[in-house]
Amino acid sequence: MARVRSNVASRKRRKKILKMAKGYRGGRSKLLKTAKESVHHALVHAFIGRKERKRDFRSLWIARINAACGQYGVTYSKFMHAMNKSGIGLNRKMLADLAVRDSETFKAVLDKAMASA
Repeated sequence: MARVRSNVASRKRRKKILKMAKGYRGGRSKLLKTAKESVHHALVHAFIGRKERKRDFRSLWIARINAACGQYGVTYSKFMHAMNKSGIGLNRKMLADLAVRDSETFKAVLDKAMASA
């Protein structure tokens, strides 16, 4: 049987890992074994971070809506309950954007939600 040489494939694998580890300090960017471990951990943390970002933004939106509601003497929970009861279909992202950029419109939404609840 003929001998199989995998120079190209193995070099490509090594180069891919080392390219991903570019910018890491010391052996983490030079040595294959430590680079592989570092890249693996980095990819795991990146995956987790993408999930955490969604949570962080949601809590930011809630804080902004709560601050805007507080100016008009309404709590966040009562406002959201009124929004759900009145059937206004704005999500937290849009409400937070209104609260920051267009307070008159936010006030109108708040009044409409509280009136129908």
